[in-house]
Amino acid sequence: MDLNQPTQQNVEYMIEAIKTKLRMATGAAMQASSFTVDKYEDLKDIYDMVNSKERFSISEVEALVSELGRLRV
Repeated sequence: MDLNQPTQQNVEYMIEAIKTKLRMATGAAMQASSFTVDKYEDLKDIYDMVNSKERFSISEVEALVSELGRLRV
């Protein structure tokens, strides 16, 4: 999958990967369809950062979830 292309399919893939990596209990509340390609670069930055780390503190998860919430439509 080429994540360098801003497509809705890539947005959906990244959201699902982020939810899985963060083991989000409220993942069902964060639907991939709530994100558009308009915020692709910001979402890609979050995706890259999440994939670069093995573990996250609670405050890091909260900050990431807050940022994702800001990017939703």
